Amino acid sequence: MEPLVALLVGFGAARVAGLAGIDVLNAWQPALRVGLAAMFLLTAFAHFYPKLRADLIGMVPPALPRPGLLVTLTGILELAGAVGVLVPATKRLAAICLVALLIAMFPANVSAARRGVAQGDAIGPRTALQVVFVAAAALVIP
Repeated sequence: MEPLVALLVGFGAARVAGLAGIDVLNAWQPALRVGLAAMFLLTAFAHFYPKLRADLIGMVPPALPRPGLLVTLTGILELAGAVGVLVPATKRLAAICLVALLIAMFPANVSAARRGVAQGDAIGPRTALQVVFVAAAALVIP
């Protein structure tokens, strides 16, 4: 739930800043890119904070090798995506890559839900959140 809050608060704050006169944020897409950046900075942090990292490692499907390395790599990719959506020259490519990353990581959510690990959220709420995150990233591609 925290990533959704970060997305919404980041979007809302950026939108308010745009309406208050910060021209670069005076549209919904730039504000949504800020919300995405906030969300992915938060989720990337989880990949490196010891307690949260352990939960993420536990989410990796058992069939995949080196779960710690996979969590580190996805954390780095999330950081790169968070920065990339804010840089005009890379915002489109970063958004496309974030959509792909979210889709690629979804099996870990399914695995975690089935095994009852990492907060034990049911597959329905996990799927709904993932759809929102993919949609948000896809909306800033153009």
